Amino acid sequence: MASPSTYSLVACDLERGEWGVTVQSKFLAVGAGVPWAEPEVGALATQALANLRYGPDGMALLREGASAEEVVRRLTDADEGRDERQLGVVDRDGHAATYTGSSCLDWAGGVTGKGYAAQGNILVSEETVTALAETFEASSGALAERLLEALAAAQRAGGDRRGQQSAALLVVRKDGGYMGTSDVLVDLRVDDHDAPIEELKRIYGLHNLLFGETPKEEWLEVDEQLAAELRERLKRLGYEQKALAEAFEAWADTENFEERIDGVDRIDPVVLDELRKL
Repeated sequence: MASPSTYSLVACDLERGEWGVTVQSKFLAVGAGVPWAEPEVGALATQALANLRYGPDGMALLREGASAEEVVRRLTDADEGRDERQLGVVDRDGHAATYTGSSCLDWAGGVTGKGYAAQGNILVSEETVTALAETFEASSGALAERLLEALAAAQRAGGDRRGQQSAALLVVRKDGGYMGTSDVLVDLRVDDHDAPIEELKRIYGLHNLLFGETPKEEWLEVDEQLAAELRERLKRLGYEQKALAEAFEAWADTENFEERIDGVDRIDPVVLDELRKL
């Protein structure tokens, strides 16, 4: 990956304990090198004529407790190619820093705010980065959704002046990944597509369907009538185990809903809707 000229947003939500990066570029598989993040440590994006060592080296500095500004300074001071680099960093405390080398191609620049760093190069105009920042500041909810919303707004504002090709979304939270066995909450990439942001949003919708969380107070009690419906629907799909719980779990595991079930006394309405569609 020689030159992921692009726009990106590095951000955190300290209340949720989440750090993340979203990025789009007219470059193949931009998610393979630009975004880096670790929960309770920080996140960064390395781009332009990217120095991919900024990823692991920057995360190591953040892990040691370096501030976002210090990470940018130390990485660029040690790099003879700094004039062609671009970098965005958010540290464990939500402090942010952005850097654009003097030889990055126009339009190139970045802005920072509370908990975020937005940057881009070879853009149609400054409006792309402005849209990243303003949309993120005005949004609320899950960090992944806020990042996607900002990315889409940046594209509407002009985006990369060469066009689109790839996009990525990375969000981390301590023990927030699959079955609590990983810190990676979301890690999605569109490597080559005519409309990568729209495709990324579609894939995120699938991810949220399978791995999202419905508050337990919104789950439905499985009374006698609903239990009978579940038995009938599962039977039609070939799940004829004697115990309803066993049949339901077998179906959920097959459809990858294992993170959205907890016995059969109560049911996630999202799961019920999907079963009814079948």
